[in-house]
Amino acid sequence: MPKHKIVVIGGSAGCLEVILQVLPLLDANLRVPVILVVHRKNVAESLLARLLDTKTILSVKEAEEKEPILPGNIYIAPADYHLLIEKDFTFSLDDSEKINFSRPSIDVTFESASRAYKNGLACILLSGANADGVEGLKFVKRNHGIAAIQDPETADVSFMPLQALRQVAVDHVFKIGDIAGFINNF
Repeated sequence: MPKHKIVVIGGSAGCLEVILQVLPLLDANLRVPVILVVHRKNVAESLLARLLDTKTILSVKEAEEKEPILPGNIYIAPADYHLLIEKDFTFSLDDSEKINFSRPSIDVTFESASRAYKNGLACILLSGANADGVEGLKFVKRNHGIAAIQDPETADVSFMPLQALRQVAVDHVFKIGDIAGFINNF
């Protein structure tokens, strides 16, 4: 059993509604950190952290450079930055070129989390309109992590989870109501 464990959730168009349903169901004594990588507009002050903070008793905040990643916290990738996870289990922010037309890129976070956490990682890809996250899930599988997707039939925009289903040997296909239980038990 890995010493360090983490759940990373990525999504784009249509994923916010799923996240808003999952957060209230997370246990107060959650033993893993949860990272959210959501495609969103670049705005100087994001209201996303405040919105999500009202939906859970867990601490919700935007990830900061060199911040230690702690269990029981929910971290959000800042708008217009790629969020990387270092091998010392801290965050690193990067403003290099967009990947799949996105910054933050889900692929970047999935891959860097996989390097740090190996088989202690579970990644969940939600609703979205491009293939960001698919290459990251492939990398996660190569490092023996868990690759999961939202059931495309429940997604507002099914392209992202469908691409993952077609290209990756995913471990789980979740109905929205099953995501929180998986995270609570991971």
